[in-house]
Amino acid sequence: MTEQSTTDTQIQKIVQLLKEGRPKDAEALCHSALAVSASNPFLMRLLGHAFVRQRRLDDAEQQFRLALTLQPEFPPLLKDLGSLLATKGQVDEAEKLLLKASRLDPGNASILYKLAEIQAVSGQAELSNETLSDFAEIDSQGEKLIISGEHLRAGRVAEGVSLLKELVQSHPNNVDALRLLASAYRMQDERLSDAEALLRRAVALAPDYVVAWLNLGALLQDQMRPIEAITCYEAALRHEPENEIAKAGMAGAFASSGQPEKAVEMLETLTSSGTSSAGIEMTFGHVLKTVGRQDDSLRAYKRSLQIDPQLGEAYWSMANLKVHKFQDDEVTEMMQLLDQSQISEASRVHVNFALGKAFEDRGDFGSAWNYYKAGNALRRKQVNYDPVEVADLHAGLASTLTPEFIAERQEVGSKNGKVIFIVGLPRSGSTLIEQILASHSQVEGTAELPYLGRIAASMGRYRQDGRSYPEVLTDLRRIDWRGFGDEYLEFASRHRTTDAPVFTDKLPNNFSHIGFAALCLPNAKFINTRRFPLDSCLGVFKQLFASGQNFSYDEFELAEYYKDYVRMMEHWHTVLPGRVLDIHYEDTVLDLEAQTRRILDFCELPFEEQCLEFYRTERSVQTASSEQVRQPIYKGALGRWSQYGQNIEFWKDSLRPIIDGLPERIVSAAKWSG
Repeated sequence: MTEQSTTDTQIQKIVQLLKEGRPKDAEALCHSALAVSASNPFLMRLLGHAFVRQRRLDDAEQQFRLALTLQPEFPPLLKDLGSLLATKGQVDEAEKLLLKASRLDPGNASILYKLAEIQAVSGQAELSNETLSDFAEIDSQGEKLIISGEHLRAGRVAEGVSLLKELVQSHPNNVDALRLLASAYRMQDERLSDAEALLRRAVALAPDYVVAWLNLGALLQDQMRPIEAITCYEAALRHEPENEIAKAGMAGAFASSGQPEKAVEMLETLTSSGTSSAGIEMTFGHVLKTVGRQDDSLRAYKRSLQIDPQLGEAYWSMANLKVHKFQDDEVTEMMQLLDQSQISEASRVHVNFALGKAFEDRGDFGSAWNYYKAGNALRRKQVNYDPVEVADLHAGLASTLTPEFIAERQEVGSKNGKVIFIVGLPRSGSTLIEQILASHSQVEGTAELPYLGRIAASMGRYRQDGRSYPEVLTDLRRIDWRGFGDEYLEFASRHRTTDAPVFTDKLPNNFSHIGFAALCLPNAKFINTRRFPLDSCLGVFKQLFASGQNFSYDEFELAEYYKDYVRMMEHWHTVLPGRVLDIHYEDTVLDLEAQTRRILDFCELPFEEQCLEFYRTERSVQTASSEQVRQPIYKGALGRWSQYGQNIEFWKDSLRPIIDGLPERIVSAAKWSG
């Protein structure tokens, strides 16, 4: 074998090692090959790539520059060095290198696209658009990708989806189009199974497509499938072992899957490496919050702001700890941030909610309301919510799940597991009830599990007659009811880490599906957590949810949803007498032991003293109330609505009939005088 053929073989092997995510092995083989072929620019280039994969950017730059002294007119090398310098913030030199590469290889679309990116970053928007036009002339698929990406960034999701669907239909193997279309579906918070299928196809076509693996991991994590998400992050790390986004994502998945120690260990390693990003510090803060290390969590959020002062989410995360009070300088920073036109809409939403909390803590409830209202208005524009669709669903459930329908289907479901569903509206005391129950030796507290709703939504997906849930419930056979119950239990088992005979599911929105769940799971118990309507709506309106709860960002829609919820619960009490226990937050705060005994009796559990000391129970809690349930009962949240006076007159008028029907003790505890 000649020296050249040996070198070619080594180059192929190095490329393969890089594809497999083994940059250190690739580096070793490069050094070995360069010992024989010291002036080979291809080997130098590959060595540079091996260094980039290891985050050794200075070493990579040195290799690319050395290779260019031997091959100064080689466009791929010019692009490599330009891209690296752009990453390091040296955009002027990066642009010059890519311009030269483009002149030498004018038909190379990837060089033009990278050049357009750098021009955009450096503030040359017009020039960047010209470069993108040149790119589009070369690459018609790329043109559609660019336009669809612009639609998505501008919030024109429907237009972006339409263009991407055309591109995927005409070029089904375009992995970038597959990934972008999946991202668009996620932005719409719908067709998530299609988004998953698109991403799985993308990684099947391009197993080294790291960004697609990351997107798939995040999608699965959003769907409470952390074990599957971990496998995606592992795949990404096989190709890019030092990818910090993959490591942070895996840490978040570890935390969600009941492995918080692994999550903390991984993030401690990342944040101590000296190359931590704002996003990683944010993730670390979230994980530390779930395990109760609130001081460490706060420090992590502050570090993220030091790295990226425009990261509005960090301010909201600090507020969402519920125990942090913003200092004057922090309030000033947030207000100045809102004055900056270049901050993202997402950051603007987060900062408005954080300022609402800051002014509420100061007792300036007028200003607090204005910031909360501004944040909600911005957020409402970003989410999809159809109140008519929700009302139709509830009307359909009530007309289908009648007393006669239920009586004919008693004992048809699965008796294989015991679950306690804790339902209601968010911010109504459900986390407190969950923590009380999770403190019992026979109960495991899991999380807010989304499976009931998903199973319900799946029923009509592939039917030819167009019928869907709840109408299709009339078609179910005994075996179907049992099968759906077992399917739910199988999904839920992924979140179980103990052998306790009973577990909780605390997704508030499950109130819609109580009738379905009661038939699928005859052993299930249902606890409806209620709170004085004005406090309930105010608590929801002040909360920026990570996902879901899209009814909460408009005052009118929130009130209508609350009324719909009350009507739905009245229906379940009528058709399922004795299956649902109402627990008022006010009662629990005023007489913890009495309500705890009621809950345990209803759940057929013996009384255990530790349930009264729920705040001592160590477990991961991922909801907004995670810090409050680590403290003893306090009465400070009762009647908080009264602080907002005239700002909530609409809710007072709209919800008065419901308030008038409440027990006197609840009305009195909530400081309502009519």
